[in-house]
Amino acid sequence: MAAVEDQMWFYRALHAHLERELMVTLHDGLAQPSLLDAGCGTGGFIRRMEPRHPNWRWTGIDLEPLACEFAAARCKGTIVQGSLLVLPFPDAAFDAVICSDVLYHLDDDRMAFNELCRVLRPGGTLVVNVPAHRWLWSYHDVTVHGRRRYERSGLNVQLREAGFDLRRMTHWNTLPLPLVYIRRKLLPAPTSGSDVRLYPPSIESAFSAGAAVERWWLRTIGNLPFGSSILATATKPGGTPHGTG
Repeated sequence: MAAVEDQMWFYRALHAHLERELMVTLHDGLAQPSLLDAGCGTGGFIRRMEPRHPNWRWTGIDLEPLACEFAAARCKGTIVQGSLLVLPFPDAAFDAVICSDVLYHLDDDRMAFNELCRVLRPGGTLVVNVPAHRWLWSYHDVTVHGRRRYERSGLNVQLREAGFDLRRMTHWNTLPLPLVYIRRKLLPAPTSGSDVRLYPPSIESAFSAGAAVERWWLRTIGNLPFGSSILATATKPGGTPHGTG
């Protein structure tokens, strides 16, 4: 992950989606909002955001010691080793929390949703990204130790049960979905067990162009009805959400 997340089209597209959703609520909020990257991995998202938003104060947490070592070396923010099931932070500690492609690794994602709500201040924002469609389960999910893929209806229920008010939910990675299906469901698995890697420049450029079209669509037209990922933005009730006055 550390080797590819700065350059691979998927991570650049994912980070752009997360940034857009955060900016909706943080652009005219606190002067120095505190943010948690819950499951920060090797720190790629924090690393990309720090020079773009120097006033955002970052904390990252991950269960894997090696990931935390990479993240601490690559980021200026505070990196903590720990579990999303028992977050080592006080109640209402953060103005925004992002949790990207982490929940589907957990045996008990409901407990994680409850913890994410607990550490978020009233009126604060949660941005979640998860893999979509149970029928897309493949060798990739097995290789990365996935536990489930999500549908929008089920994710909506879990967010509300944890105490969140849903603001937006959309699929993305829509244009590549037919190729993802063919590669993961119809063709033999790669020897590495996963197809997440840096591709030749021509392929990276083509996927990046498709991702740019999707970003434009989500920014100017509306949600996407299907895709290999689901992006959800929710608010913890109480207080005044950033961006609403």
